[in-house]
Amino acid sequence: MSATSGCWAPTPKARKQLRYRAAEPDLDAYYGDIEQAHLQPLWEMSGLLTPTPVVKAVPYRWSADNLQKLAARAGELVPIDRGGDRRVLAMSNPGLGGAPFISGTLWAAVQFLQAAEVAPAHRHTPGALRFVLDGDGVYTLLDGDPVAMSRGDLILTPSWVYHEHHNPSSAPMMWLDVLDLPMVAALDAVFFEEGPSEEADQSVSPRSAAERRFGQGPGLVPTGVSAAVHDRPHSPLTVYRWAETDATLNSLLEFGDGQQAELRYRDPTRDRDVMPTLRCEMRRVVGGHTTATDQQTGTRVCAVLDGTGTVQLGGQELSLAPGDVFVVPSWCEHQLEATSTLDIFTTSDAPVLEALGLFRRKVA
Repeated sequence: MSATSGCWAPTPKARKQLRYRAAEPDLDAYYGDIEQAHLQPLWEMSGLLTPTPVVKAVPYRWSADNLQKLAARAGELVPIDRGGDRRVLAMSNPGLGGAPFISGTLWAAVQFLQAAEVAPAHRHTPGALRFVLDGDGVYTLLDGDPVAMSRGDLILTPSWVYHEHHNPSSAPMMWLDVLDLPMVAALDAVFFEEGPSEEADQSVSPRSAAERRFGQGPGLVPTGVSAAVHDRPHSPLTVYRWAETDATLNSLLEFGDGQQAELRYRDPTRDRDVMPTLRCEMRRVVGGHTTATDQQTGTRVCAVLDGTGTVQLGGQELSLAPGDVFVVPSWCEHQLEATSTLDIFTTSDAPVLEALGLFRRKVA
C-alpha cells in the first residue's frame, strides 16, 4: 500500500515482471492459479511495512455548540424506545469513509437524555466510559449499582456489565461516550444482550456502592472479610469524581512548574489502568502557556471541560472552547496553547499498545 494512495501497489520489480508475463505462459498461468487459490505474492506488494504509521483517521474537532444543538434536535425528533435504546450521535472521522468511528480503534459519541427519560438496560462486550462535560441529574445503573453523574465525573461501563441511564430531573443532559467498539469488532468479539425489563430501584445515594467500598481515598482499600472479591480486568471503582480530580491537579501545579499538570485515572486496588483497553487522563494547562509538541502511537480522544485556547494537530490549528471534542490520530503531532486555563480529558487505546509492545511516544 502506498503512503499516498492508501491502495496496494505493485513494486517496480513486480511491474517489470508483469511486462514479461505475456511472453511467459507458465508464469502467467501460475499467477492465475494463485489467484484462484486466494493467495497473493508478496513480491508484487509494497506498503505493508512503512517507516511510520499510515493512518486513515484525520485530525478533527467537533464543536460544543454544534454537538449541543444537534443532540437537542434529536431529543425533540427521536424518541427512546426498545427499538433503539440510546439517543446517540456517533462522531464519524472524515478519513474513515463514512464509518461511525472516531478512529480505527475507538468510538466516540454524545448521548442525550430528555427529562424523565430512561435508556433501558443492556450489556455488550465492548467496554465504555462516560465523561460529563456539563450538567447533572442523571444516574446510570451498573449491574444494579446507581451512580450519579455530574459535571467533570468519569463513569466506567466495563465489558459485559448491564447498564441503563435514568434522568429523573426536569432538565435534559448530554455527555460524552467513548468505547473500544472498533477494536472489539476487528477481533470478531462483539456480543450484545438486552437487559431485564423490570422496574429499577429509583433510590439514588450520593455515593454508589463502588465508591463506598473502593473510593475512600488514595491507598485505602478493604481487606479481610470486608473485601469484595474482584477478579475482573477493570477497576472496581466505577466513578471518579471531579472534586478529587480538580484538587489533585491543583496540588500537582503547586508542586510542579505551575504551568501544566497531568494525572492518570487508576484502579485503586492494583497498579493498572481503569480499563484493559482504555486509558483515561486529565490535563491542566494554565492560561498563557504552550505545551511541548508530542506524538504517540494509538488514538487520543480529547474533550475540553474548561478553558479556551488552540491545538496544533498535524500542522493545522484548531480553536478550543468548553465542550469541544477532538481526535488526535496515531503519530500525529499535537501541541496545546492555553488562552485561559484549559482542562482537557483524554481517552486513549494506550493500554492495548503497551500490552503488545507497540506503544511509542516522542516529545519535541
